[in-house]
Amino acid sequence: MTLRPVGQVVGGRSEMFEDDWHDVRAVIRLDPESFTASAVLGLEDFSHLEVVFLFDRIDPATVHSRPRPPRGNPSAAPVGVFAHRGPYRPNRLGLSRCRLLAVDGLNLHVADLDALAGSPVLDVKPYLVEFAPRHPVTQPRWATRLMSPYY
Repeated sequence: MTLRPVGQVVGGRSEMFEDDWHDVRAVIRLDPESFTASAVLGLEDFSHLEVVFLFDRIDPATVHSRPRPPRGNPSAAPVGVFAHRGPYRPNRLGLSRCRLLAVDGLNLHVADLDALAGSPVLDVKPYLVEFAPRHPVTQPRWATRLMSPYY
């Protein structure tokens, strides 16, 4: 399987640290060799995007599927790789829901995108309310506690 980035994150954070992503501003710059402005026609009518990106700064050799504590918290019980949302994933794919602030040609101005400057963007989709879960969402207390300062 070969994936080609549709764009790149410009601006925002250049170094990884876990929390306080709320209101971090960046631009998703779509590839002008692959797309024209017609590719984003109508996108400005949406308030949020779902962005698939590559955790490109993660060395694939450091990715493993053994259980580990969430976010490296030594007091937390280990959980499997698919119970984490962090960057050490089998395919190093990130998924982020962010606010769309403006569309300027092939530049998508966003806030709350938790991808680093320079990250390859693999796909962009508008967020639709109809894709939200229909049933109550549950999660373990450790997740709520650890993620409370994230946004």
